[in-house]
Amino acid sequence: MEDNTGYSILRNPRLNKGTAFTYEEREKYGLLGMLPNAVETIETQISRITEQLENFSKPIDQYIYLMQLLENNETLFFKTITSDPSKFLPLVYTPTVGEACQKFGLVSRRPRGLHISIDQKDQIKEILRNWPEKDVRFTVVTDGGRILGLGDLGIFGLGIPIGKLILYTSCGGVPPEHTLPIILDVGTNNEEFLNDPLYPGLKIKRIRGKEFDDFVAAFVAAMYEVFPKICIQWEDFPGVDAIRILETYREKICTFNDDIQGTAAIATAGFISISRLMKKSFKEQRFLFMGAGAAAFGIADMLVKKFQRDGLSREEAYNQIWMFDVNGLLVKSRSDLAEHQLPFAHESEPSNNFAESILKIKPTAIVGVSTVGGAFNQQVIENMSAVNERPIIFPYSNPTSHSECTAEQAYVWSNGKAIFASGSPFAPVEFEGRLFTPGQGNNVFIFPALGMAIFATEATSVTDEMLLIAAEAVAEQVTAADFEKGLICPNVNDILKVSINVAEKVAEHVFESGLANVERPVNIKDFIKSKMYIPSYN
Repeated sequence: MEDNTGYSILRNPRLNKGTAFTYEEREKYGLLGMLPNAVETIETQISRITEQLENFSKPIDQYIYLMQLLENNETLFFKTITSDPSKFLPLVYTPTVGEACQKFGLVSRRPRGLHISIDQKDQIKEILRNWPEKDVRFTVVTDGGRILGLGDLGIFGLGIPIGKLILYTSCGGVPPEHTLPIILDVGTNNEEFLNDPLYPGLKIKRIRGKEFDDFVAAFVAAMYEVFPKICIQWEDFPGVDAIRILETYREKICTFNDDIQGTAAIATAGFISISRLMKKSFKEQRFLFMGAGAAAFGIADMLVKKFQRDGLSREEAYNQIWMFDVNGLLVKSRSDLAEHQLPFAHESEPSNNFAESILKIKPTAIVGVSTVGGAFNQQVIENMSAVNERPIIFPYSNPTSHSECTAEQAYVWSNGKAIFASGSPFAPVEFEGRLFTPGQGNNVFIFPALGMAIFATEATSVTDEMLLIAAEAVAEQVTAADFEKGLICPNVNDILKVSINVAEKVAEHVFESGLANVERPVNIKDFIKSKMYIPSYN
């Protein structure tokens, strides 16, 4: 246990066991008298934590308590989260993390992660070297510009990288010492923050354009010099920036954007599950998106790849996907479309009415990535039900308040016909004597397993093929019994088992593609398991 003794051990979250220290350890490390007399198991400690959590009525207070536990006893924190994922994941990530970011200046207790501001562009390597761990493999980085559906939260967006990396460890087994949350401070357009004397970030309007791109380039170069085996995950950047950054670096370094590619992979997994369990060909699906930003582009691009993998030409694949944004249906006659939107613009009459477009296009699925709460109104759901025996309704916007419709609305307005999955969790719904369990298209089934495969193989890049393989691996683990309950993804309580299977398939592709920096093992699954972090007291 290094040279730490006594009080310093109890203050080190990686070394602290609390009341689980044995009598021998207490004598050896000078801990006698610093703890109650009882020597407890980790299970007893978790029981106490669960009981203490019940004293808090608000999820945000439970979040604060759990974050304090992480700063106090890392092993116990991760053991707690993995003991009941369906209970604890919503408290440490969506939906609670959104409120935590909004109040981050008030709820943050101890520095966790790095702050790098644009006026420190020439000191990035020095800042990175200040981080105590020297073999960082994963960073989740944001500029706080578009946090979930909540908008510009400036440096308080750091709560998102912290939360994401917790999921890398608790759901994928990536050892926590190899992870690093980072916020890039390029200012904020949030007027409340600009006028708040207590806002600790740069009080300038967001810097954009070439100066911003040069800062990102300097950051990437510094990361690879200080941490040569790093994989950079971009998170919650404004849409246009997110797409540009991904396109700039995806062929050059090991990097991906979870908002674009992770969301795309889990949505695709859902559609694959539905097609398989309805005994339909995936090629029969037709999609209409509400929203045509980065998330829509990411999902649509992966659907195109899946259609092609299943035998359609690129042009035929594009014909199966339609999009609708604030200015209406994407059609070729529009002159306001971004370059990445052009392939999804069709020869068709313009339309500003989403519900009417459904009757014309006859999609089998609608996908909400607009962050406009309530955008899937009763007419939309009724029209989907009119053109489909089982309409697929996917309101993917986070947090819950920005979901395009609720689970109850989808089931009631479709008269119980809808196949529903959302970005945020919804409670089960009872309708006409039946209990519906809303599906959740949660990226947590994708990026932690992808991360574990990258960590184990030391992959040199993240390809679209890796993400599509992850999507297919998730989909094949959904059972007919799950689907009967309304689930289109596996049960979240099985997340570790699912992640191992997904990581195995992705790692196999990494080895076959020559992207690995380690020798191929005889048994890939055993190899993955050997690299996983297991929270237990040694």
